[in-house]
Amino acid sequence: MHTPAILSVLGADRVGIVAGISRVLADSNANIEDIRQTIIDGVFSMTMLVTIDEESVPFEELQRRLAEVGDEIGVQVTLQREDVFRYMHRI
Repeated sequence: MHTPAILSVLGADRVGIVAGISRVLADSNANIEDIRQTIIDGVFSMTMLVTIDEESVPFEELQRRLAEVGDEIGVQVTLQREDVFRYMHRI
């Protein structure tokens, strides 16, 4: 099953953030569909639209892996199913 999801990353800018997050995604067979990032006054912000292959890695396991790498590199990582994200942010 392929699950679309929204991944957000926020924290102090430093070398290796994109590499660390994308490595976890690649190792988990998740595909990056779109990516946006910015740095404002030293604060790094990134949002990705990803597709998760839950036959390779279940959603909750990928959440755990991303949180773990986020802790290692000092950023906050949030992964939400796209339908839940859109429902929560509807007007």
